[in-house]
Amino acid sequence: MNQMPETMTAIGFDVPGGPDVLRPETVPVPVPAPGQVLVKVAFAGVNRPDVIQRQGFYPPPPGASPIPGLEIAGEVVALGGDADPALLGRKVCALVSGGGYAEYCLAEAAVCLPVPDDLPLASAAALPETLFTVWHNVFERGYARDGETLLVHGGTSGIGSMASLLGKLMGLTVIVTCGGTDKCAAALAIGADHAIDYKAQDFVAEVARITGGRGVELVLDMVAGDYVPRNLACLADDGRHVTIAVQGGLRAELNMAEIMRRRLTLTGSTLRPRSNTFKALLAQEIAAYAWPFVESGVLRPVMDQTFALRDAAAAHARMEAGAHIGKIVLAAG
Repeated sequence: MNQMPETMTAIGFDVPGGPDVLRPETVPVPVPAPGQVLVKVAFAGVNRPDVIQRQGFYPPPPGASPIPGLEIAGEVVALGGDADPALLGRKVCALVSGGGYAEYCLAEAAVCLPVPDDLPLASAAALPETLFTVWHNVFERGYARDGETLLVHGGTSGIGSMASLLGKLMGLTVIVTCGGTDKCAAALAIGADHAIDYKAQDFVAEVARITGGRGVELVLDMVAGDYVPRNLACLADDGRHVTIAVQGGLRAELNMAEIMRRRLTLTGSTLRPRSNTFKALLAQEIAAYAWPFVESGVLRPVMDQTFALRDAAAAHARMEAGAHIGKIVLAAG
């Protein structure tokens, strides 16, 4: 094993703002604590929470790196105490609580997933954040079951595309909303059963038409705001509504009598601040039930564009422009 450098390039910012505040900086290479590994990052995924952190609205949880980046793929080059020695030299991908936009990043050993030989590291880096988020919120919090119908907003986003891919593999019918006919076509090509152009169609009426008036069992919501009452109108009786982001606003006005009468369930979650123990248990479940799809080659993320680590600002600008389809990643290697 080569001697570890003392410093590395990472992407940081001094004050919140637009994409242009992101810039390379030289920082110390982190040292793994017990239960952690140090990964030489090949690629890091770019996600909406990174944008919100850069804007100043999503600070890292206590103890997490201030460097953005919630998912990585690369080679394990150093171990903290208690970490499995067999991990050294392995190619892994991992969900991390920060620090991904860098040449080296710490990860909890228990949250690392092995990268199959035929999976490019760029694609591996695009999996953890969406896979952990969709698995937890659709199948654990949302109790999705084989034969049910799922409504997802943002069908060509990283989360939306993963929900379509994993939902289909788990026996769900997937309806997505997208902005424009081109994105609807892309969502259908990814694997959604139905795609609704929310700019041209009323998605509530379209869901009613598609389901024969029955509604869907589950909505995966990343909009919130005034979408919530419309989402609830899409739900069948006993339906579940899971919120994972609030891009459309923090507040929603609800008819609680309707929720009672139709026995609807509203829940939601944020993954980043959850404990390492929780994430380790989630990783175990994903390894058992979802990762075999990755290992067999039937589950692959939809890839949009790769940017150099130093060009993180351009990657953020592309995400905010909204034209991307699938995942954006940074090449750190």
